[in-house]
Amino acid sequence: MVRSVVAALAVWLLLVPGASFAVDASRPPHWAELSPEQKQILSPVSGNWDAMSARKRIKLLGVAKHYLKMTPIEQQRVQAQLKDWDRLTFEEREKARQRYREFKQLPPEKRQELKQKWKQKAAEQKPVPVLQSANPSGTANPSPAPPSSTPVQ
Repeated sequence: MVRSVVAALAVWLLLVPGASFAVDASRPPHWAELSPEQKQILSPVSGNWDAMSARKRIKLLGVAKHYLKMTPIEQQRVQAQLKDWDRLTFEEREKARQRYREFKQLPPEKRQELKQKWKQKAAEQKPVPVLQSANPSGTANPSPAPPSSTPVQ
């Protein structure tokens, strides 16, 4: 009886589109084993995927699972963070982890204060959008010449 229930459940999981399967924590998939969707989402870390720890790969698979439920702005932020993290050296990553642990130990009021400061600093550092109609010298094109005074016939 138990075998038939397990077999039925296994078949159901295989037939249900979009069913999510648990990842074997002892051996998370290699890059070649990821779905095309997962590869697209996790592309910023593709070069290091197979060298990552099992724990890190499992965590990133969780990110990929929730990615489609995110807003476009959240998705852009995740992609940027993945690229930034992938560029860090081992030492820089360890330093970032240590800072995060220290941050989490701060009282909530102090964390909130720091978050506000970071947001303010980030807003001040945002690049000014470049005009799309730039001339070859890199400066913005002047405004168009005023219409001629010749009447239209």
